Amino acid sequence: MENNWRAALHNLGCKVNAYETEKMQRMLEESGFAVVPFTEAADVYVINTCSVTAVADKKSRQMIHRARRRNPGAVVIAAGCYVQREDVTPESLDCDLIIGNDEKHRLAELAAGMLDHKRKILEKELSQNSGLPEEQEAFWDQEARRQIHRHDINSQDEAYEELYDSAADGGQGQQSERTRAFVKIQDGCNQFCTYCIIPYVRGRTRSRSADNVIAEIQMLVGQGYKEIVLTGIHLSSYADGDAGLIDLCERIDRQTGLKRLRISSLEPRIVTEDFVRRLSALPSICPHFHLSLQSGSDTVIARMNRKYTTGEFAAGVGLLRQYFDNPAITTDVIAGFPGESEEEFVRGKAFLEEMRFYEMHVFPYSRREGTPAAKMKGQLPNRVRQERAGELIALAGQMSEAYRSSWKGRQAEVLFEEYEERGGQRIWSGFSREYVRVFVQSEDDLRNQIVNVVYDENAGKGAIQ
Repeated sequence: MENNWRAALHNLGCKVNAYETEKMQRMLEESGFAVVPFTEAADVYVINTCSVTAVADKKSRQMIHRARRRNPGAVVIAAGCYVQREDVTPESLDCDLIIGNDEKHRLAELAAGMLDHKRKILEKELSQNSGLPEEQEAFWDQEARRQIHRHDINSQDEAYEELYDSAADGGQGQQSERTRAFVKIQDGCNQFCTYCIIPYVRGRTRSRSADNVIAEIQMLVGQGYKEIVLTGIHLSSYADGDAGLIDLCERIDRQTGLKRLRISSLEPRIVTEDFVRRLSALPSICPHFHLSLQSGSDTVIARMNRKYTTGEFAAGVGLLRQYFDNPAITTDVIAGFPGESEEEFVRGKAFLEEMRFYEMHVFPYSRREGTPAAKMKGQLPNRVRQERAGELIALAGQMSEAYRSSWKGRQAEVLFEEYEERGGQRIWSGFSREYVRVFVQSEDDLRNQIVNVVYDENAGKGAIQ
């Protein structure tokens, strides 16, 4: 389809949002839109919003207002998690169109329809007047401008939204200039952690068919991608009939020819001996595992409504270290959860240190209206939350350095991505299977090449073997 429309997209939030934004861009391109940077003038702006925290809500609103200021006559579309909430309207955001989760597959159709409506109105005005109006926006039909396309997704019968991408028919696909691609396989969450708004705006857990996952990965491998990252809102709940996440990983390893398969996040209770044993038998699996912990205190974990104990978490970490050689274990931690006593914090910090994480993403607790935790007694002052987060961030730095140092003098397999010129030398950077960044000097073209490297004493630099 040919048209002269220009579209600009901006993504906020997680890897799932980023994946969906790339798919929405592909849909617009397939419909004839020319995609331009968000900083440029466009006929339609698409903001894929996030609602994980109150700060994310604010950033979503800011980007919508920025688009409106950039071109007052443009169609401004707000999609995703923040606008899934029923209290959010086009009028409250000064946008033209709201597209909720599980309606994103209609983006190109809805954007084109609204732009076509605008064109017809302007043509009518031109036929009745001597020139274009100074304020094109004034000639929009207000009823047609303000549209909401969202529905209640909190149903067990909700189907997985497949975002069409004709790149499977020979296009360049996502992230064509890069070596790693994300593939979304699951959406929604049934866990209802007390601090989290996501189950309310993403709906119940639902999974993509294994056949469609395999087809997309085969297409990406055919385009030259060496590494795929499986992503989802609650990846561990993936299920296609009787097949779970481990069954899907085995199919990917067996059927796609993929060199590297990385799993973005796991719930601790899925990490059983059978799961880890089967995972360790797959040549493509990267020994880099993100297990979401949130707190090292069992009493805090219980208040969070997390479905495990520190003992179960430690057992899972032990299994990963038993079946894999020096795997990278990463996690998320919330500091200063409501009611967290000094004793709970100290106990939790000790557990975190015991786990010896490669990376630990630390967040001070952020009160999220609409969640049970927001109403809990014992809300800690911001100063306390920030101080505790600072302590954990310092610990995270120490553990990360210790893990990197454990690779000194050892050989690792590195997938190189890019280079920069330093002092007349070409310095390439890439990631090991454990997701440790490595730098080497080479005048050869290493982009998208997997090379054996021996770490030097800095455990961030290496020499090609």
